[in-house]
Amino acid sequence: MSFADRLKILISGHTVSEYARSVGLSESLIRKYLNGSEPSLSRAHQIARASQCSLVWLASGEGLPFDAAPEVAIDALQSALRIIANQPGTTHFHTPDTETLKHIIALYQYLRIHRLRDGTVDELLGQSFLKLLQQDEMNGASGQK
Repeated sequence: MSFADRLKILISGHTVSEYARSVGLSESLIRKYLNGSEPSLSRAHQIARASQCSLVWLASGEGLPFDAAPEVAIDALQSALRIIANQPGTTHFHTPDTETLKHIIALYQYLRIHRLRDGTVDELLGQSFLKLLQQDEMNGASGQK
């Protein structure tokens, strides 16, 4: 996945013009990045900070896109879920595997930032984001970037 592909993920749900204004850059510069140009580190940092996404992910594709929120310790989350599952009266509760938990966290962080204009959660956009995450993982597993 290229920088342009990752930028498209950040822009999704907005026009290029709206997104450019939200990150404080010109529309022409954002379009230049969408066409394959790579930004300077300071511009990538500006985009990541304004988009509340991970600079590492934006620049390299490594890690989770929206891990700018406090880091989640997967083992602690799994323990918390096991504790809830073992509460009296709790039935049919399944603790997800590590990869599923990572998807849940990335999806939550994405949906927390990307909302519809009226402020509600955009579940269709979330479904598209999850498909992109899964595609990126398949491409990474097969050695493609």
